[in-house]
Amino acid sequence: MRTPTGVDRLSNIELSCYTMNVKLIAPVKLIPTKEQANWLKQTLARANAACNRISQTAWQTKDFGQFAMQQAYYTTIRQQFALSAQVTVQCVKKVADAYKLDNEKPRRFKALGAIAYDDRILTWHTEKQTVTIWTVEGRQKIPYRCGEKQKKLLESRQGESDLVYRQGSFFLLAVCNVEEPTPEEIDDALGVDFGIVNLAADSDGVTYSGAQVEAARRRHKERRKALQQVGSRSAHRKLRNLSGKQRRYQSHQNHIISKRLVNAAQRTKRGIAIEELKGITLRTRVKRSQRNRHTNWAFSQLREFAQYKAKAAGVTVTLVNAKYTCQTCSQCGHRATANRKSQSEFVCQSCHYSSNADYNAALNIRFRAVSSQPMVAETQAIEGACLVQQQAVAL
Repeated sequence: MRTPTGVDRLSNIELSCYTMNVKLIAPVKLIPTKEQANWLKQTLARANAACNRISQTAWQTKDFGQFAMQQAYYTTIRQQFALSAQVTVQCVKKVADAYKLDNEKPRRFKALGAIAYDDRILTWHTEKQTVTIWTVEGRQKIPYRCGEKQKKLLESRQGESDLVYRQGSFFLLAVCNVEEPTPEEIDDALGVDFGIVNLAADSDGVTYSGAQVEAARRRHKERRKALQQVGSRSAHRKLRNLSGKQRRYQSHQNHIISKRLVNAAQRTKRGIAIEELKGITLRTRVKRSQRNRHTNWAFSQLREFAQYKAKAAGVTVTLVNAKYTCQTCSQCGHRATANRKSQSEFVCQSCHYSSNADYNAALNIRFRAVSSQPMVAETQAIEGACLVQQQAVAL
C-alpha cells in the first residue's frame, strides 16, 4: 500500500495565534403552568402575526433591509400588537433574515413559529434552573429541565435563545459559545466514505450499515400510507403523532456514527478526511424505484455532525475531492470504471487487488487528504488571522 509523505504542517506559532470557538445549541424544556403555557402560546401567536404584517408591507414596498423596516414599522407594530420594544425589534429582524434567504416571493410565518429572545427579555438563572421570560402578560418565572450535557453548555451561553413550541411542549434553544481546542500537529487521517447502502465506511475497515435506517424508512412509509387510506379522525391523529419520527430516528443514527468517527480519530491522534459532496443529489441519477431512498440520504447532516463534533474535540477535518475515489485502486493507483465490479465489490483490473468498495474509497480519501493538503484546521480563517496578527506585530 502506498505511504503518503511530505505532509505540510503549520508551525506551533501559527496554530497558537488564533483561537476558534464552536457555536452549539443547548435545548432545555420549559415546565410552565397551564396558565403560563397559554400565555406563551399567545406570545408566539402575537409576535408571528406582527411578523406577517411587517412582511406584507415590506413586500409591497420591496424594501427588505432590517434598518429600513425598523425605521418604518417599529412604532406602528409595537402599538398595534402591544409588544415590548425588544420583541418588536426581534420581529423585524426575523422578517429581514427571511428575506435575505429569499425575496422572490412574500414570506409567511406560522402562527406558533419560533421567536428569538435576547438578554433584555430573557434572564437565565442556571443555578436554580429557571428563566424569567417576557410574555403578553408580563415577565414570567418558569422552571426548566435539561441534562448534564446541557447544564455544562449553558455555562458558556452567549447571545440569543429561541422559544420553540413543539408537539405540545415549549423549549428554549440557547446558543453556547464553546472554545475549540487547538488542533494538534498530525500526519495521518481517518478517511471516511459516505454512501446509501453503508452510511459510512472508514479507512480502518469499520462499516456503518444503513440497513436499519432503510428498514425504518420503509416501515414508516407503509404505516403512513395505510393510515392515509383509512382517513378517519383517529388515523389523522396517529399521523400527527408519527410526524417527524423517521427524521428524528435518522438524526439519532447520524449522531451515533459521527461521534464514533470522531472518537476513533481522537483516540489515535489523527484527523478526519471526508468527501466534498455538495450538490451530489443533483449530480447523480438513480432508478425510479430508488428515488425515495436516494432523496432520504442524509449525508449532509452526517457530515455536519462529524464536522462540529470534530471541532469541539480539537480534531482536524479535511474536505477532499471525491471524484473517482470509488474507481481508483488504493494500492496501485489504477483508475477504471471496470474496477467497480458491483456496489460492494472492488477488483483492480491492473494489480488484481480486491476489497470492499467502500473501504477502498475510504483509503483513497485518506491518501488524498494527507498527501495533498495541510493537516490543519478545516477553515482558512486560521491563516488569515495569523497573518493579521503578524502584520500588527511588525507595525
